[in-house]
Amino acid sequence: MTKRQGEPSVRRAIGSGSVFEERIGYARAVVDGNRVHVSGTTGFDYAAMTISEDVVEQAGQCLRNIGAALAEAGCTFADVVRVRYLLPAREDFEPCWPVLREAFGEVRPAATMLVCGLADDRMRIEIEVDARRAPVGPGAGLRIAAVEGDAMVQEWRYVHNEIVPPAAMTPDEARERVRRYRLENAYLGDTLAGCSTVRPPEGEERVATVIARVLPAFRGRGIGTALYEAGLAHARGLGARAVETVVLAANADGLRFAAGRGFVERERYVLDGERDEWVDLRLADLASGPS
Repeated sequence: MTKRQGEPSVRRAIGSGSVFEERIGYARAVVDGNRVHVSGTTGFDYAAMTISEDVVEQAGQCLRNIGAALAEAGCTFADVVRVRYLLPAREDFEPCWPVLREAFGEVRPAATMLVCGLADDRMRIEIEVDARRAPVGPGAGLRIAAVEGDAMVQEWRYVHNEIVPPAAMTPDEARERVRRYRLENAYLGDTLAGCSTVRPPEGEERVATVIARVLPAFRGRGIGTALYEAGLAHARGLGARAVETVVLAANADGLRFAAGRGFVERERYVLDGERDEWVDLRLADLASGPS
């Protein structure tokens, strides 16, 4: 079956580094289309393979482990639709409520608490969640912010370098870029998901450049569209009469995204001393873009 434009990969396994995953044979999470299934997760710090004796601290570590898996799957706690709590001692559940409410109080997923034995006597709580990677937009979990301060500059640089490694920037090059162009970052909750660049109009034709980039795990959720629309609006506000974009030829998702928004290929080229091919595209009709 052919994958349609914008659809996420059918199935992808996510590991956490836990020795249990290797020994038993399972993934920390599985992305299945728009569904994300996170395995029962305990309070181990997987980097050190240590665990607190305190059940509340274990619950907090469970949630940190789950949050990391969700982020790698391209979603957040806001996408969780189902949660299951497993505890050997029912009296341990209520002390955990405040930390659980911090994660799920506004989300209100369906929930079940079970009293049962766990695999290791040190484990006092295990948490399992299911999430749905629904389309998002501004006001629905997505936040787009102008890049300000060095921390945001380096977040922007991270996304840029992940998407276009042949044009990877140094920290100083990214700082120089923010002084010349409009840069924005996209966050899903508190998780970095993408970035954009708007180069101001130039020449007699008043051509601006708008580039939207989304990390692979977050594609297919409308984040690129939101970044592009914000960038296009800014270019219009600067008086642009035409808009171009540039995409690494190897980035098939990026080329499909541009074509789906009316961009037409103008030129393919390889920079001197390099081997990677780039594609320049221009919006066929600026008036056809979002108003």
